[in-house]
Amino acid sequence: MPPMPPITQALLLINVAVFFIDQLIGPVFTRLFALWPLGAGFLPWQVISYAFLHGGYEHLFFNMFGLWMFGSELERIWGPKRFIQFYTASVLAAAAAQLAVTALTGSIYPTIGASGGLFGLLLAFGMMFPHRTILLFFIIPIPARMLVVLYGAFELYQGVTGSQAGVAHFAHLGGMLGGFLMMRYWQGKPPFGRR
Repeated sequence: MPPMPPITQALLLINVAVFFIDQLIGPVFTRLFALWPLGAGFLPWQVISYAFLHGGYEHLFFNMFGLWMFGSELERIWGPKRFIQFYTASVLAAAAAQLAVTALTGSIYPTIGASGGLFGLLLAFGMMFPHRTILLFFIIPIPARMLVVLYGAFELYQGVTGSQAGVAHFAHLGGMLGGFLMMRYWQGKPPFGRR
């Protein structure tokens, strides 16, 4: 296995460190750095800081596993600068989508987790390596592009039906949209035009 690229490695370490700091400090930390809805505790830096908080070991593990799995290869291809731009765009788009949804629904609950950035990475991986086989649930071989379609459809269904409370499905979709738009921007394709 090649060594883990620097930004992916830094993101993993920061997420793990912040998780344990959050465990030590508790609710005050979450109050300041989780993404709260507009008018219910929102502070500007939360559109980034929420992506470093996680609700438990399982949440942290699966997000970091996905970051390593998809992020490492994308960073090796793009380089550190382009990778961090892409990841940040996905995190910001996920935050914007979640803020819009909470404003429409009147939600007063915060959002945490790197999933929005991770879903952007998943989309990019599927676009760049559409035929690469991924083991879904570690046992079912599936092409990367099909995994992206299935996850996107699942998140949309869960978000619309509200059948999995406590999960920011529209933030996940927002991360995918942010990633897609960043790819289009780099390619000079609509809605950005030729560069």
